[in-house]
Amino acid sequence: MEKKLGNLSIGERGRITHLSDNIHLKKKLSEMGLTGGTEITKVSVAPLGDPIQYSVRGYRIALRKSEADQITVK
Repeated sequence: MEKKLGNLSIGERGRITHLSDNIHLKKKLSEMGLTGGTEITKVSVAPLGDPIQYSVRGYRIALRKSEADQITVK
């Protein structure tokens, strides 16, 4: 079942199936190692809900909720 990256529960994993259609955001995400087929895990959420921390390719990254909602995972 596909869902938005921001909607994963803490500790839940997903595999990226689609990145944003915004070319600038897509380039930024790709440079961070977020490409199609990459496995990503939601680690934690800031107290006010933004940013969200993820584990990908052995390191941690933080994304804004608005950015995470433009990534589809399965």
